Amino acid sequence: MTYQILWPKARWGDDNQIEQASLGELALGHFVNEFAEVSDDQWRTCDAIVSVFDVPQEYQKKLSNCKIFVTPKVGFDNIDVQAWGKRNIPVCNVPDYGTQEVADHALALFLSLVKGITFHTRQLKDKPSENWRPALNPYGMRISNMVFGIIGMGRIGTATALRAKAFGMDVVFFDPYVGNGTELALGVRRVHSLEELAEASDAISLHLPHNAETHEMINAKFLDQAKKNLILINTARGGLIDLNALAEALKNDQILAAGLDVLPQEPASREHPLIQAWSDDEPWIADRLLITPHSAFYTPESLYDMRFKGGEVALNYLEKGRLENCVNQRFLVSQQR
Repeated sequence: MTYQILWPKARWGDDNQIEQASLGELALGHFVNEFAEVSDDQWRTCDAIVSVFDVPQEYQKKLSNCKIFVTPKVGFDNIDVQAWGKRNIPVCNVPDYGTQEVADHALALFLSLVKGITFHTRQLKDKPSENWRPALNPYGMRISNMVFGIIGMGRIGTATALRAKAFGMDVVFFDPYVGNGTELALGVRRVHSLEELAEASDAISLHLPHNAETHEMINAKFLDQAKKNLILINTARGGLIDLNALAEALKNDQILAAGLDVLPQEPASREHPLIQAWSDDEPWIADRLLITPHSAFYTPESLYDMRFKGGEVALNYLEKGRLENCVNQRFLVSQQR
């Protein structure tokens, strides 16, 4: 049997050899640039759909044979998992393609700030001789004396914790959804509230999904409770942080610095005062805010994994009945194929 795997709104603009390789000889991949260009027959006959974007309802209604929807990325906040569940179609993500890269990036943002990398680079470019002053860095702290806080101790949070421990930091985390004993297995400390974490941490790195519960959990109240020297790192989802509150906290010296790989609105928009101030190098924000373009996940290796694993997860279910990384199990009408 040859399975039909549909990639609507295919995003890479190449020959899709990676995706097709994930299917081997068991399935045929159909790659279409836009949802509107998918034929009614392709919607009707596909056994699986792989897409980083949700399929609009007008096209979902045309499905009669689809058995699984795979979004080949970690986050699925842009997918209506409940709607797919009502169609009895499991939604699966690909959570394991960039774990190491994102953890590396979180530590890189932290180290760049605490060691003043961009600060010294800017100062030396301006006046190479006059600013050849090692003690000029206003953010310098002994890393092994710092408390490194983590919100969300999943795969990436755990990888980040291990890296922070390797620098000799005291690692503390908050995550009400991981079982007791996680702290013992990793050799870290656990707290049971955001308030405790805010009060204890010199740096905080976010590693959790964005949903109704976590939306803008880093807000004015949280930042007011935090240490004045706090370095905030976000490589998870932009909606976790109230950007207006962050701007005020930085401008009023409530916290020291922030490193953001994700923003509530992407690409970055100068319409937001914080982004405009950062872009204009206003003195109060210069070198205290690092922004990268949602690139934490990226290496050629992780991109390959991301593209390959989408098809692999779909085919494992179709061919072997193995459901991996299902994120809408509780919404499925029936859990039997």
